[in-house]
Amino acid sequence: MAQKCAIGLITAVAASVSLSQSKVAAADGPFTFPPANPQQQAASSPPSTAGEESSAPPPPPRARNDNPRTSSGGFDPEALERGAKALKEINNSSYAKNVFESIKQQEETKQTEFAAKAQEYKAMQAQAETERQKVIYDEHKKLAQHQAQTKSQMARYEDDLARKRMQACNFNHTFRASFLHSKRTRNQELVKMQEDSAIRQEQARRATEEQIQAQRRQTEREKAEIERETIKVKAIAEAEGRAHEARLAEDVNRRMLVDRANAEREKWVAAINTTFDHIGGGLRAILTDQNKLIVAVGGVTALAAGIYTTREGAKVIWSYVDRILGQPSLIRESSRGKYPWSGSVSRVMSTLRGKGSAANNGKGFGDVILHPSLQKRIEHLANATANTKSHQAPFRNMLFYGPPGTGKTMAARELARKSGLDYALMTGGDVAPLGSQAVTKIHQLFDWGKKSKRGLLLFIDEADAFLCERNKTYMSEAQRSALNALLFRTGDQSKDIVLALATNRPGDLDSAVADRVDEVLEFPLPGEEERFKLLNLYLEKYIAQAGPRKPGLFDRLFKKEQQKIEIKGVTEELLKEAAAKTEGFSGREIAKLMASVQAAVYGSEDCVLDSVLFREVVDYKVAEHQQRRKLAGTDAK
Repeated sequence: MAQKCAIGLITAVAASVSLSQSKVAAADGPFTFPPANPQQQAASSPPSTAGEESSAPPPPPRARNDNPRTSSGGFDPEALERGAKALKEINNSSYAKNVFESIKQQEETKQTEFAAKAQEYKAMQAQAETERQKVIYDEHKKLAQHQAQTKSQMARYEDDLARKRMQACNFNHTFRASFLHSKRTRNQELVKMQEDSAIRQEQARRATEEQIQAQRRQTEREKAEIERETIKVKAIAEAEGRAHEARLAEDVNRRMLVDRANAEREKWVAAINTTFDHIGGGLRAILTDQNKLIVAVGGVTALAAGIYTTREGAKVIWSYVDRILGQPSLIRESSRGKYPWSGSVSRVMSTLRGKGSAANNGKGFGDVILHPSLQKRIEHLANATANTKSHQAPFRNMLFYGPPGTGKTMAARELARKSGLDYALMTGGDVAPLGSQAVTKIHQLFDWGKKSKRGLLLFIDEADAFLCERNKTYMSEAQRSALNALLFRTGDQSKDIVLALATNRPGDLDSAVADRVDEVLEFPLPGEEERFKLLNLYLEKYIAQAGPRKPGLFDRLFKKEQQKIEIKGVTEELLKEAAAKTEGFSGREIAKLMASVQAAVYGSEDCVLDSVLFREVVDYKVAEHQQRRKLAGTDAK
């Protein structure tokens, strides 16, 4: 009911305001406007003669305004004041939103009326176009009739001239000449008449088209004005509605948040007070009662002792389990899990993946690039080791020696994979810090290796760190004991463990250690062909396949784009040139070279690798390599 009253009040106010404005425009305006209907105008204004216009009485004088609150035309501002007061009451009422929605519906009705008017203007425009086409058609028809009439006159005239020519054939030459002159004059007059008629018709057609175009432009201007007013009113109404809805929603949300915060605060305060009341009551009961105090202190002490005993017992039990079943601490890397039950699925998947990749790429050692003769020998050793395992024969121990970074560790890993053995890596430098525990750790390592059902390839990198000559003065007693323990465990040919030693200084090894080696393989620096293959390999790995990583949460939120490296001008000739320049580089140094190329590309603006940038990085790394060799030679001297 209040909503209907508010809507009626707003409608009355708007009507009174519009009526007052219309009265002001009619009474105070300096001009008088005709009615909208031309027939009414014709009916209301009878025809007058010239005498009546001269004898028309003067207009009556304007009425005097005795009321100071109204204008001379009778405009009363009280209606506006009542309307403003009503709008304030509506804005403060709870039905303001419904009122504005009704106003919005009225505005939509007005927009519909404006659209209907626009359709009427379009119909008027179409009618004007039809009239213009009709006028043009009439003009063309008149022109065709006039041309036909002119042609008929010309035909009749020519017939008359022919008859006259037939009649005057006997006249003399002077009369014929005068006749021809009159004929030419008549023909010129007829042509001039035709031209004048065509000019008049063209002028009439142009005037008609200009009138039609003027009417069309006027119609379009009125239509554009109506559309502008419609858009303006619609935008104002929508803005006012959105602002009002936003204010109402903000107030409601603020009140809900305040109420929720007050309720949460009261709940937590009550819970804290209740907790502290219970704790205080319990403490008072314990402190006042000596028996309860003794029981509480004894219980806390027993709980602490139980926790400590449980923790220490668990540590002792776990250390025992780790010593019996766990992986030895000397192992840096292994294909086996830390415990026998861990890593079974991963080992099977890695074995299948390794076989599939080797079968697909057709290369025996994957990413390991070696000299063809050395690679052929390692493949022979892998096949021999696999056959030895299948026939339960003792394994053969190996020694890999050569400069650093030539692929000894990678070759040992691939050898274990191809022969079907487990793989474990330790470093000789980890034995010396163990001191007296080194012997125990060596025995634990060999005991752990014997538990492998597939057999174990034990790769000892930097073997000269603790397997050097025992007559060295700087060798400690613990290192001699560790060496003796290893010699003891490798005194006989083993069917469980393949010992693979790697060193840069084979001459420093103890003679007993060298006696236990069955196969010796030298890993030289890669030649030019091997360097070219390594450059191709690491170009594909570090540059071509260095695509964008999987986007993280930050990248998805901020839509951060990840660029991919674009390769331009890096051909095989350029790689062969780089392979010739990098003489003396090891495989590790070539990998670092391509990693530097990748860093240089990422440091550029467009993330493009071209021949200029590639040559620049190669020249820089070659100069750096030569400087390191000079420094190493100076230190050696």
